Amino acid sequence: MPKTLKALLPAFAAMLLLIGSMQASAQDAALLQKGEYLARAGDCIACHTAREGKTFAGGLPMKTPFGTLYTSNITPDPQTGIGMWTSDQFFQMMHNGRFPDGGLVYPAMPFASYTKVTREDSDAIYAYLRSIPPVKQRNREHDLKFPFNNRSLILGWRTLFFTEGEFKPDPTKSADWNRGAYLVEGLGHCGMCHTAINALGGSSDSQAFEGGLIPMQNWYAPSLTSNKEAGLGDWSLEEISDYLRKGVSSRGAVYGPMAEVVYNSLQYLNDDDTRAMAVYLKSLTQGTSPEKPSQPLPSAESSLLLSLGKQIYDRECASCHGTVGLGMPPHYPPLAGNQSIQMVSAVNAIRMVLNGGYPPGTSGNPMPYGMPPFAHRLSDDEVAAVVTYIRTSWGNRGEPVSARQANELRAATLN
Repeated sequence: MPKTLKALLPAFAAMLLLIGSMQASAQDAALLQKGEYLARAGDCIACHTAREGKTFAGGLPMKTPFGTLYTSNITPDPQTGIGMWTSDQFFQMMHNGRFPDGGLVYPAMPFASYTKVTREDSDAIYAYLRSIPPVKQRNREHDLKFPFNNRSLILGWRTLFFTEGEFKPDPTKSADWNRGAYLVEGLGHCGMCHTAINALGGSSDSQAFEGGLIPMQNWYAPSLTSNKEAGLGDWSLEEISDYLRKGVSSRGAVYGPMAEVVYNSLQYLNDDDTRAMAVYLKSLTQGTSPEKPSQPLPSAESSLLLSLGKQIYDRECASCHGTVGLGMPPHYPPLAGNQSIQMVSAVNAIRMVLNGGYPPGTSGNPMPYGMPPFAHRLSDDEVAAVVTYIRTSWGNRGEPVSARQANELRAATLN
């Protein structure tokens, strides 16, 4: 071998090592980027970050009918977080709801949805969480009522309500539909709110996405299968995508818990994934039967409520939402024909009048217009009257509400 070539061999070897290192570094960066994106899609930050707490360090109180749960530290701290967990153990927790020692995870952690997440995606999330700054913060003990503080009871819950298994694509559906189903049913765990929870803290597959009251939050998660509620059968894919990603569309705006989901999670999804979710969500209402019209108000009561309600509406609401409820979308949502106004439950409409609210600030809607609170200005009777007026005017076919309903929500949201 010529001396010159022999002298260059170490340089070639070093160059190959450098190229290999650069490729590995690029692959690691891509894996972490993917993991961060998937963690956003799963809305992990919302539950595992306490108010004014360190990111992913847990400690957020979650009130349930069974007591208060406190979320866990999922930073890579080896003593108080998941720093000693392997990727296999992390996947076991996501897929089967068990801690590394085999202990049972309370189903407030949505493992019944996360079980659909693929091993590849689980590993990417794990890699990302291992890359964030560790926070030494011990997990707080749950404060649950007897007998729910006995973890062995979770075995019964799992038998009734948990089916383990990764998402299986439907070969008869499009790639967009399957991707949307994976995100909605799995990482997005939308069914956790949009499916009614029974007395045992579980839900039935036969009632999936049919809506229900969110326990302890005093908000109603509307049905995604009914066009009378949040069913999106007559929305365009663009309108649904805007609603998910921006928090506003020509059809209305998100408030309450859904605003937090958009702020923490959905606004970070790319156009393809948002569209895929829209395709799947729109399909949930296909083939649903027409909704039955509601019963009319008793004439005596309706005349009093509607007369008072119209006076309040014209004075307090018409300047933004229009004299006939057409609004000025996207900043001031229409009330005429608005599905969220006509739902079976009037909880959200009453809460908006009492407490007001803002859509989330997103890159697509960085300066959202908000709804002022009227709890300090309107009595329970006045709240009931204006909500009843809005739910029954301009072709809206919602049911009337009572002062008692307004009073109960006023009291609940002050606690």
